Amino acid sequence: MSSLPLGDRPGSLPARARPTLPAVAPLPAPRSRFFPARLTRLALTLLPLLLIGAWAAADLHTFRDGVNRLATADPWWLLAGLFFTCMGWVAAAAVRQGALPERLPPGLLLASQFAAGAANHVLPAGIGAHAVTLRFLQGRGIPADRAAASLALYSLVKPVAKTLVLLGFLVALPELLHLAQLVPDRGTLLLIATAVTALLATAGVVAATVRPLRRPLARFVRAALTDALVLHTRPGRVLALWGGAAATPLLQASVIASVGFALGLPLSWTQVVLAFLLAGTAAGAVPAPGGIGPVDAALVFTMTTFGAPIDIAAATVIGYRVLTVWVPLLPGALVLSILVQRKIL
Repeated sequence: MSSLPLGDRPGSLPARARPTLPAVAPLPAPRSRFFPARLTRLALTLLPLLLIGAWAAADLHTFRDGVNRLATADPWWLLAGLFFTCMGWVAAAAVRQGALPERLPPGLLLASQFAAGAANHVLPAGIGAHAVTLRFLQGRGIPADRAAASLALYSLVKPVAKTLVLLGFLVALPELLHLAQLVPDRGTLLLIATAVTALLATAGVVAATVRPLRRPLARFVRAALTDALVLHTRPGRVLALWGGAAATPLLQASVIASVGFALGLPLSWTQVVLAFLLAGTAAGAVPAPGGIGPVDAALVFTMTTFGAPIDIAAATVIGYRVLTVWVPLLPGALVLSILVQRKIL
């Protein structure tokens, strides 16, 4: 190799004669294409906390009243009520698993139902819980039509199981059938039947006339029927689906009974369960967030009908809401935000 400088080598231009390239400014760093997605995910992470904060500010007097009344209650009965509240999430997870043939991870399923409880207390008619569960199932690789069919089966089994539990209590305890004032009259029953018939007829007309909906609805119905048949050939799924659905109202009523016993409610566990089942049947169709409002009023009415003083019945319902709504609300919202942040939802 030659030791001559580059400009002095044969056939090379002198250093002064070589052209110089103009300086090129460095290109700006490209913006991430995923910036909108990250912003959306951040908004979804913070949205549950913001909604719960707004709702808490609007209903703060209820929380304060319930806390003041619970401060003088028996702590051991309140601890029992908290235990039954936690078991309610386990029952909800069992029903969700029983409504789907695929096996879901138990820990994440339970966490999703804990988070769904927080969303369900903000949005009416179970929309929040269904939305969280739908996102969870799709994140587990379940197709949208089959995930929706699972939600439909869940929504169908729960009221059927609750009605069967109510009928079982009434058959086992015929002495309580004399409470005629708790049974809807003919006009109310006719109104309910008319509303259900009109809803089914409207759904049929829409499915028959709106062509873009025919194929998705057909896929949905096919998936729902196929999965329902498959699930009912597996004893484990049947036990999880129907057993969890039947245990849910009993656990909720056990929370009410525990709070009532802590406050000195002069009713038995059976009477509290019947009061809760009758109140839910009477007012459960009203689309209130988490059933708050109509179910509470009906529950106070049914407990006073069974002989409870109205002040203790009202305090029991407030304490029930504190244990089932306010205590797990912030932890549930945090779990919901974590699941969204980690892309599990």
